[in-house]
Amino acid sequence: MEWIDISRDLFAAPPYPGDPVPRRDRIRRMDLGDAYNLSGFYACCHSATHLDAPLHFIPDGDPVDRVDLSRCLGPCRVVPAAGIVTGAHVDRLSPKAGERILFKGNGGACLSESAAFALAQAGVLLVGTDAPSIGAPDGGEAAHRELLGAGIPILEGLDLSAAEPGEYRLAALPLLLSGAEAAPVRAVLIRG
Repeated sequence: MEWIDISRDLFAAPPYPGDPVPRRDRIRRMDLGDAYNLSGFYACCHSATHLDAPLHFIPDGDPVDRVDLSRCLGPCRVVPAAGIVTGAHVDRLSPKAGERILFKGNGGACLSESAAFALAQAGVLLVGTDAPSIGAPDGGEAAHRELLGAGIPILEGLDLSAAEPGEYRLAALPLLLSGAEAAPVRAVLIRG
């Protein structure tokens, strides 16, 4: 069985423009004479690899603690993408109801509104990208609204560099942050 960690380090991944920079505070340190190590940390809910819940763009949408976790576990497909994925591109992929799709685009795979609509209409369970945001630079809100409005959680900030396109099992559980619109995740792909 092969395991591929597709998470980005919370403290090393560059923050989305305008988001706060994550930091770790070392409160107790054995190397300074303390009996144990103890850290605290601060991060935006959208730092590094994270899951957007419907509440991120849908006023009465579910927060991350109410996302059906079965959407975050199970078979998935990693597909190559270059730049902005369109509805026509999604149609060629022939997404199936109940599928989880992760777009691999060297950190730049984002969706147009038509792509998000096509994925929602197909009934996918989850959509992910290796980009910091699923939305295209000139209309990111539209893609988010399409997917999240259909109850489809979004994985963003994945590191798919070691994952070849193909079929895997995904495990990407968000931290339990009651009432939050997003949460960091530790995401892995499993093959074999």
